Amino acid sequence: MSQAFDYDLVIVGAGVGGHGAALHAVSCGLKTAIIEAEDMGGTCVNRGCIPSKALLAASGKVRELRDAYHLKALGIQIDHVRFEREDIANHANNLVAKIQSDLTNSLKRLGVDIILGRGKLVGKQKVTVDTPNGERTITAKDIILSPGSVPFVPPGIEVDGKTVFTSDQAVKLEWLPQWVAIVGSGYIGLEFSDVYSALGCEITMIEALPQLMPGFDRDIAKLAERVLVTNRDIETYSGIYAKKITPGSPVVIELADFKTKEDVDVLEVDACLVATGRIPATQNIGLDLVGVELDRRKFIPVNDSMAVLSEGQPVPHLWAIGDATGKMMLAHAASAQGIIAVENICGRTKEIDYSSIPAAAFTHPEISYVGMTQEQAKEKAQAEGFEVGVSKSYFKGNSKALAEGEADGIAKVVYRKDTGEVLGVHIFGLHAADIIHEASAAIANRHSVNKLAHLVHAHPTLSEVLDEAYKRAAL
Repeated sequence: MSQAFDYDLVIVGAGVGGHGAALHAVSCGLKTAIIEAEDMGGTCVNRGCIPSKALLAASGKVRELRDAYHLKALGIQIDHVRFEREDIANHANNLVAKIQSDLTNSLKRLGVDIILGRGKLVGKQKVTVDTPNGERTITAKDIILSPGSVPFVPPGIEVDGKTVFTSDQAVKLEWLPQWVAIVGSGYIGLEFSDVYSALGCEITMIEALPQLMPGFDRDIAKLAERVLVTNRDIETYSGIYAKKITPGSPVVIELADFKTKEDVDVLEVDACLVATGRIPATQNIGLDLVGVELDRRKFIPVNDSMAVLSEGQPVPHLWAIGDATGKMMLAHAASAQGIIAVENICGRTKEIDYSSIPAAAFTHPEISYVGMTQEQAKEKAQAEGFEVGVSKSYFKGNSKALAEGEADGIAKVVYRKDTGEVLGVHIFGLHAADIIHEASAAIANRHSVNKLAHLVHAHPTLSEVLDEAYKRAAL
């Protein structure tokens, strides 16, 4: 370490991305400090991935045990299933506490200095921290910004945290509304519709875009909508937006046509979850003091080495990772970005490959994907002059899925017809979030369906749905 600095590396933000960067930095021999203004672990550990998956796990068990038709087909009969909301909520809260403690202890064990307070750039290679004991100035050879994101609340929606709330409050499961409206049908909306429907709530889903699940591949979305929405008797609106939401008892939701803006309906519900995505927490972090302008959506501009950009050029010794970059707002993407940033800090030139980073919605069954949708692949094909191939296989033909009585599902492989290179894989079905990693590795290594078709998969396993799709593509 240069004697001119307090640290080799200071990381502003101790979410999953900042944590991963700190661990890698220590393994590379860097003296490291991490600054956190709120909760160690950030959104993922405290208000996102961890508590929501705990709720999904518990509510999923309730759904499974109450599915008398499914259980009878397996030769099982259960007379009555009860649950305690408080105990399910405590399961999530206890898991958060454990993961947060494990994360903090792992940093301390490796000698990372944890500084609690709000960090802000005040110049090149310098940050101030507003701690409970006063302001502290820290210098570092390199700085990584990882400020994260917060829920986006559209204009006209008033959030009181009780009857109208975001995912930040929903993960606490403080009560179960008899009728809950969910605004948005992306990952957050789908996962909470899974939780609420399993626990007996009536649901209305409101989507401003013309189709539900707008971010997913259309073949996947059509089947997932039938299984996750239609079969659960969830009322839906598409092409309709919540013009105004007023908290209270009842919550009043004024609906309007997204295109014409004409009023179409008024709902009165017990509660409303606003699941309209997230926005970067990039205000007042001092970027202007080092000549960096946020982009039009308020994200921090970065290149694929994770260097912060000013007028298109890297700012020396300044890096950014995670949700605040707007690249892929996923915890594991933030971790990958953190490792890439540290590698470049250490002089080992590396760039991130977003195409091979998978994503998943942990519904029952799950949705996962990696790489391009069919539509995106067609755009690339038109620009580069090749033809797109598509191969599909179904869980209904998979022995393991049939044995489980969980045969709703599809695997879809998008590839180049000329070289066979896999461009994207999309899965809806049992354990889709686990199966997708084989496809992620294939895309990362630019493998072709012709090679993948000759790999051997254990039988009977769910992974054979991908095996079958590869074989069909190679024919």
